[in-house]
Amino acid sequence: MLKKYWLLIALLLAATGVQAQGSAPTTPLLRSLSLTLDTVRYSLGEQMLTVAGEPRLYFYYHNDDQVAELRLVPSQPGGRPPRLLPSPDFVLQDSLIAGPTGEYRGTLHFRNLTGAPFVRLAFAPAVDSAGQPARAQQIVSLLPLTRTTLDARLTTSELFIGEEKVLEVSTNNIANVRVPNEWTKNQDIDYKLTREKNGLFLHLVPNTLGAHTVIVRAQSERPRLDGAGRLTYQLPPLRLDFQVKASRLRFLTAERKDVTYDEAGRSQGIEFVLDDGHNFDLRRTYRIEAQQEPGGALIAELFTRSYLSNDRVLCQLRVYNIHRQADGYLYIKEGDVAKYITNFDITPRPRIANISVLHRGGDWGGNTTINPGETVDVRIEGESLLKGRYHFDGANIIPSDSSTRSEKALIYRVQVPLSSVRKRIAIFDGSNPTDFGLSVKEAQRPHPLNFVQVNYGDGPHPATQLNGPVLYDQTISDVVFSFNTNAIDESGNLYGRQYLTMDVRTVDDKGNLIDQRTVDQLVICPGEASPRYAYYQGNDCQVGNFSLNNILGRKTYDLDAWYRIIINIRTDARQYATKGYSQQIELVLRRHVSFDISVSFPAGLLLKSTQEPGYGSFSGISLATLAQLSFYAPDRINRLRPYKVGAGFVALNAFNLSPDATGRDLGVVVIGSVTPVRPNAKLTFPLYLGGGYRLSKGDWFFLLGPGIGVSL
Repeated sequence: MLKKYWLLIALLLAATGVQAQGSAPTTPLLRSLSLTLDTVRYSLGEQMLTVAGEPRLYFYYHNDDQVAELRLVPSQPGGRPPRLLPSPDFVLQDSLIAGPTGEYRGTLHFRNLTGAPFVRLAFAPAVDSAGQPARAQQIVSLLPLTRTTLDARLTTSELFIGEEKVLEVSTNNIANVRVPNEWTKNQDIDYKLTREKNGLFLHLVPNTLGAHTVIVRAQSERPRLDGAGRLTYQLPPLRLDFQVKASRLRFLTAERKDVTYDEAGRSQGIEFVLDDGHNFDLRRTYRIEAQQEPGGALIAELFTRSYLSNDRVLCQLRVYNIHRQADGYLYIKEGDVAKYITNFDITPRPRIANISVLHRGGDWGGNTTINPGETVDVRIEGESLLKGRYHFDGANIIPSDSSTRSEKALIYRVQVPLSSVRKRIAIFDGSNPTDFGLSVKEAQRPHPLNFVQVNYGDGPHPATQLNGPVLYDQTISDVVFSFNTNAIDESGNLYGRQYLTMDVRTVDDKGNLIDQRTVDQLVICPGEASPRYAYYQGNDCQVGNFSLNNILGRKTYDLDAWYRIIINIRTDARQYATKGYSQQIELVLRRHVSFDISVSFPAGLLLKSTQEPGYGSFSGISLATLAQLSFYAPDRINRLRPYKVGAGFVALNAFNLSPDATGRDLGVVVIGSVTPVRPNAKLTFPLYLGGGYRLSKGDWFFLLGPGIGVSL
């Protein structure tokens, strides 16, 4: 007895030592604690259940992220409240706030109440005796409870033997429903629960005819209290009533979904594998129609040959009509009575009837000629085209957003490589060529005429820059045309050979035609910079420059002042399917000064001799023969300025023939004249101003006055 007493004392001392090491208080930290959810309050000591030997505070929740109000009263009033240690299962949204009665309140935001296995509130004193946070001293274990319901809506209460029916089950907490994903066994109606795509589904398979009731008993992850106040994980049973009927026409799946309708399929038939209907008679012919009622058109015949090990039947199928799955089911009949249903396509072999091409910027048409590097849309029309495996030999198919893809029409976006050496792009169905294809022809489009360069003595100029008359001051020794062949084709933008026509006219200063020539079929081939350079070359390509003097009768260097060379360059419209380009170049031989010998009749000249006083005297009609210079307006073609300068002889009073006439003399003069500019005027009235030397009198004189000019 004494030994037992000392043993008890030793155990108490050991327990006291453990408490001292853990700094555990002898009294609890909390006098009271409660959780308020919605309008219900759960208090420590009142709503308690013992689970696995541990008392727990239970409460009912509705959501996994439920928010609750925490109320607590410390065991020692007046001091700081104990600390709630953090946990991954909840968050204290704000600090504990003291109330007037010594009660502290805070808000707890729980996380995943259904999935969290153990939820505990751990409290510790605010600080220990050393001023450091203490270890947890009091733990309040929580027991979350929830009520989960199951319900299913039936659109029909009929079930059929051998057919599986799937119902969607509605619940207020899908995470709280345990899903075993296993079938029940040996019941009138077997079932299983599955979770698919965040939904709960009930699968049913009937086994016995008649009226039957299915009672679905499911388990929950979180318990609830039953009527006796005990914990239960059993959900309320889901009761469903059904009427099980005999099986309907069974659907037999065919191994092949597409059968070709042709002569071989009608006469010889093909091997065909079908699900075993379990009532098939071997070595028997069944009729296949597209309607369940008797009297339908014969679509095919099915002859059963042997059973296969995978619960299928090997048959011989002969087809007699076309059928598509979209038209409805096929009925396998014994006589006129339908036994099974199935479905597969019976379509002819793919056949192309026509192709059309859409070029960029054009419309659909039958022009199947394309150029290397060109991208076109090709529309194939025929029947059963989806069964074909079409590709273009020597061209690339570019994926496009075209939605046209049917049994009757297919659209492909096709590009011929720039390096293509083919003259024809054949369309293949698999490895078999069809009768259709695309013709490949070198690009032949009119290019703007900026690649044509003209040199008339001032260096080469692009023809497209010579707009309007070009006034040239010097003699045109020749007009040479050169061609920048590397500017015709660019990568991805081909134009091909350029066919040019050139009309040349030479007119004089009066507009009269002097010469006219035409150059046909001037062929300019793209240069080495073109990716298709090797395929353009030919004997008809222009090599080197083209000289205009080689074709003109009167050469350019033999033309007089103000003669014009008019050149019209244009693309040959006969060689292109689209409108071409043209450019007119007009070269004008401009002069600034003109020299000629003129004869005029000054009349009423005022003569003033340097040796005589006064204003001088008037002379009669005189005759002037002058070598004079005329000046052209710089901004006009063949238009003279109104003034001239000349030197020559003046026969003063030359037309006074009376024997006693005085004043007749011959003078050497320098004269300037001002003449009104009137085009094509035969008779003019110039005004003269100048001076000279009279040979008879031997004196110098000045003259001023009008005259009469005659133009022949």
